[in-house]
Amino acid sequence: MPDARQRAYLEAMGIPLWERRGVAGAVIAEEQGANPLEDPSSSNEPLLPQAPMAGQEAESAPGGPEAAPPLLTAEPRDMDWDGLQQAVTSCRQCSLCDSRTQTVFGVGDRSARLMLIGEAPGADEDRLGEPFVGRAGQLLTAMLAAIGFAREQVYIANVLKCRPPGNRDPHVDEVAACRAYLDRQIELIQPRLILSLGGVSAKNLLDTDEGVGRLRKRLHHYAATGTPLRVTYHPAFLLRRPEEKAKAWADLQQVWSDLQGSAPA
Repeated sequence: MPDARQRAYLEAMGIPLWERRGVAGAVIAEEQGANPLEDPSSSNEPLLPQAPMAGQEAESAPGGPEAAPPLLTAEPRDMDWDGLQQAVTSCRQCSLCDSRTQTVFGVGDRSARLMLIGEAPGADEDRLGEPFVGRAGQLLTAMLAAIGFAREQVYIANVLKCRPPGNRDPHVDEVAACRAYLDRQIELIQPRLILSLGGVSAKNLLDTDEGVGRLRKRLHHYAATGTPLRVTYHPAFLLRRPEEKAKAWADLQQVWSDLQGSAPA
């Protein structure tokens, strides 16, 4: 990435240039080994406004233990955006419908060049109905800004549309129940590139047991649509392991390069 362009992106993140950590910010000079993904947890400002528990009053009554989930009246592959979102909102294809506050469909530009796919909603996402909010969402916003994107210019979704209890990993049947919804989102958006965020997302999108460390430097393709796909670390992981942010920054630079047309088809 050209130096002037990179400086502009870093300035857009509000990170002063050429200042040392502990004085007024991070050392941004690449030759000194810094990376621009600052941890938003250092801010003293509140992370999120407290919103009411939206969706509880409209939550569908759970079926009995012997009740089978109702079948969809139409296939997701035949749905437009409105139909697809309505199908997700009313979905009872797996047991997560009994514990969710609301579904988390996805958010962003429905004609985006870049689509980001994470694992599953967490507690904040389940409460607010939007993917990647809270501290991990703040870091993701900074990561996007570092390559010149606002959140509104990309599309952000998850492998699952409902929160697994206790934020556990998704079960195989849960991923299978949501897969057609995600596939249809990708078909409607037709992004030039998918960025998979974290190991659980990559495992399910690529049907692999390889870890992020082995997957992240290679260009893959999502089998269902043939869309080029890259893998990087989940923002929540980067908050726990900030020393890995330099690798995530390298991944983002590659994403930027891919979107300029230099990635192989």
